[in-house]
Amino acid sequence: MFLFIPALIFIFGLIIGSFLNVLILRLHSGESVAAGRSKCPQCGQILAWFDLVPVLSYVFLGGRCRYCSKKISCQYPSVELATGLLFATAYLINFNRLGSLALADFGFWLLLLRDWLAIAALIVIFVYDWRWLIIPDAVVLPALVLVAVFNLGLGLSPASLLIGLAVGLGFFAAQYFVSKGRWVGGGDLRLGALLGVLLGWPVIMVALLLSYIIGALAALALLAAKKVQVKSAVPFGVFLAPAALIALFWGPQIVAWYLGRLN
Repeated sequence: MFLFIPALIFIFGLIIGSFLNVLILRLHSGESVAAGRSKCPQCGQILAWFDLVPVLSYVFLGGRCRYCSKKISCQYPSVELATGLLFATAYLINFNRLGSLALADFGFWLLLLRDWLAIAALIVIFVYDWRWLIIPDAVVLPALVLVAVFNLGLGLSPASLLIGLAVGLGFFAAQYFVSKGRWVGGGDLRLGALLGVLLGWPVIMVALLLSYIIGALAALALLAAKKVQVKSAVPFGVFLAPAALIALFWGPQIVAWYLGRLN
């Protein structure tokens, strides 16, 4: 029974991940997310349901379109697997925090829904910024509002959320104005605001610190591999998204560990 629910949630996450792939591509193309059936981006062929089974269709088709034989982007199974694994991880972490009575607790499910919303938004932001160097307002702004509503419903301190918002937004706003938009873009400001409302104070500081650590390590690895140059554009949302997920799952423990080191 313990593994049955996470397995179901993993499958649910795969399905949501498949939807996120559609959302990412249609946001970029300007197509409606709700209208029209899925089609191959290479040949335009409408896809049958058996071409759209998360992960399995990609594996059985050998990573190629059934109709034109052109390669299918590894983005599709990657996003599906990441969503499934992160949804299940969020369930397990929250379940372990609240114990055996969690499933009967409305607050547990509200917290889980908030985490799933944040995970979905951060995955879209990660992929979109990776591919097109843009953080989409169409995802960030609705997520900011919904996360704020969830957190207030969960009883989180409004002061914590406001301070988190001010820190997340202010951190990138200062860089934006000092560099006149060369270091960060407007999307980074809005993403900082989202993370501030999601994580609150002081956990937002964990996400900001981790994002720079992850960014520095990734930049060094890419420079060593000669994949980028020193002046290459850096999609910072790619580093903020995983840092935010780490802070979402383990931020309070990291803060407690750090404060304990100071005493």
